[in-house]
Amino acid sequence: MQTHPQMQEEELLEQAVAQLNAKLLGLILGLMLGIGLFIATIILVIKGGPDPGRHLGLLSQYFPGYDITVTGSFLGFGYAFGVGYAIGALIGAVYNRLAHT
Repeated sequence: MQTHPQMQEEELLEQAVAQLNAKLLGLILGLMLGIGLFIATIILVIKGGPDPGRHLGLLSQYFPGYDITVTGSFLGFGYAFGVGYAIGALIGAVYNRLAHT
């Protein structure tokens, strides 16, 4: 039994589209989290006050060296980027594995 050539092309296209690029997803999620934390920290630095960002400062429990300073914003970007990249890459890898079972 022969299959229609157009049908084979459609099936190949569906398989190609269904895959996620895990590294790209990790990069995008890492940038989003990193930039978000960087901006939040810089806003709190500009705002100033006696105890700026008391709650955001608790991230220092997970990110050693992070604090509400300009230096801390760059360090926080690095940590958040790493966490976001790892989560995005893991989500992409798990999705691809489950989608092709």
